[in-house]
Order: sequence, then C-alpha cells, then structure tokens
Amino acid sequence: MGTSIAAVAQLLLIEDDPTIRANIMRALTERGHAVSSTPTAMAGLQTALAERPDLVLLDLGLPDMDGTDLLRMLRAVSSVPVIVTTARDDEAVITAVLDAGADDYVVKPFGAAQLDARIRAVLRRGATDTAAQPLVVGELRVDPRSREADLAGRRLELTPKEFDLLHYLAARPGEVVTRRELLTEVWQVPYGGADKTVDVHLSWLRRKLDESAQQPRYLHTVRGVGVKLVAPAGS
Repeated sequence: MGTSIAAVAQLLLIEDDPTIRANIMRALTERGHAVSSTPTAMAGLQTALAERPDLVLLDLGLPDMDGTDLLRMLRAVSSVPVIVTTARDDEAVITAVLDAGADDYVVKPFGAAQLDARIRAVLRRGATDTAAQPLVVGELRVDPRSREADLAGRRLELTPKEFDLLHYLAARPGEVVTRRELLTEVWQVPYGGADKTVDVHLSWLRRKLDESAQQPRYLHTVRGVGVKLVAPAGS
C-alpha cells in the first residue's frame, strides 16, 4: 500500500480472541489508524496479500496455525512489517519470532499507547530504510537517492516513470504486484480496465533490461494477476 507515516496507516490485526481484537481495533482507530482484522491464520494470510496493509499485528496463539509458522509463510511472499503480539514472555519464543522475520514484538497485556508507539516506530524505520538504501535484485541495482539504476554495472537510461515503476517492483522482489496497484501507487490514477499504460511501460522496461515477455529474466508476468520482479536463476 505504501502509505507514509504522516498519513493514515492501514493495519491488519490477526487475533482470535474477540474481546482483545475489539479492544485493540477501537484503541488504534481512536489513534487515527485504519484497522481490519481476521481471527485465523489462513484468513490473515489471504487478507494480507489481498489488502497489502502497511503493517500486520500478529498474535501467536491462533486456532488453525501457530503464529510463527504464519509469519514464515507471510515472509516468503511479502515484506510487510510485522509486530508480534504474544502472551509468551519467553526469550526463546521472542528470539524465534524475530528470527522468523518479525520487526518487533509486544507482550500481553500491553497498553494502547505502547502499541501505537511501536507501530509508528516500525513504520518510521521502514520508511527510512526504504528511502535510504539502494535495492539490489540479482545484477540489478536501483538507487532511490540518485534515481539511477544499473544492470551488471551498465547504467540504464530510464524515464522518470520507468524508474518509478522499476523502483516500486524492486522494493517488492518476488511479490506479484497487480496492475491496479501499479496504477494507483506509481501513476496515482484510478484503475481502468482498458488502460494499457502499465503494459506499455513494462514493455519499455523489458527492452532496457535486455529481455522480452516471451523470454523474461527479471520481469515475469503472472497471467491474470500482475507482474513480479525476481533475480534470474543462477545470478
């Protein structure tokens, strides 16, 4: 979704206890966040992929799957920031969730002010990291500070919009990004079914990356869904 921390953050709460879920949602909504929720791991995974929230709040004690296992599954397909909420104040558990890809954790019971502060800190850290660091996927390097991209050391001559498109995809390596999302986030325009803007720019990018839709190396079309940027095999 790419919401800046100055704007409303879209949060996904994965929590099975209805009372805790309602209390957290109310407290975070009062603090200006937009919050959706699911009570199970698999519903949470589906919602995270469909809604692309800015941050996920993940309870470990879910009825259909341990939260740590869900975290590993989520990390395989998404880089969304995750804060784990747990009643298990145990160093081994906390180490395990951090190793599995959690950005932070809070131990129950916790106050709404503490949770809000941790959310803002993680989002702020993520925004800083994304803005500051060059993105590297295989031999492709995209530097948002200089707005320059190189492939195997060769500078790519990109238009501003081509760079924006490449940077958006490179920030989500391996994730399937829909055309709707690209039009909304890169072009800031409503999605139109007949709009070929994304396809045209992807075609131009492929040409500059020395590939084609028929023989892709970095840009892979997922038919009926969208496109993903991945490093070529063996790179």
